[in-house]
Amino acid sequence: MYAIVKTGGKQYKVKPDDVVEIERIEGEAGSKIVFEEVLAVGEENDSLNIGTPIVEGAKVEAEIVEQFRGPKLIAFKMKKRKGYRRKKGHRQELTRVKIAAVNAG
Repeated sequence: MYAIVKTGGKQYKVKPDDVVEIERIEGEAGSKIVFEEVLAVGEENDSLNIGTPIVEGAKVEAEIVEQFRGPKLIAFKMKKRKGYRRKKGHRQELTRVKIAAVNAG
C-alpha cells in the first residue's frame, strides 16, 4: 500500500518503511508524527483512491529520524564584460522521517 502525502508545499509518494527527506517540521528525533493531508491511497498495480482534495479518514504515521541541513546550493549571477557578479549560498533545513504505517481510513 502507498499514499501520496502533501507536506511543506510538496507531494511525496510513500510506502511503509520508506525513509523520506522532507522540509523541516517541528519535533525531536524519535518523536511520532501524523500526516493528515493524504491526497491519494492505493495498492501497487491495483485500485487507487483519489481524494477531492484529500482522502477522508486517511492518515500516514511516521517517526522523525533526524533534523539536518541539506547541501549548500550556490546562486551565481554574472554579466560578461560588465563587472557584475553576485554569489549567494543557501542550505535548506530538512527532516528525515521513516514511514511507519499507511492507514486508508
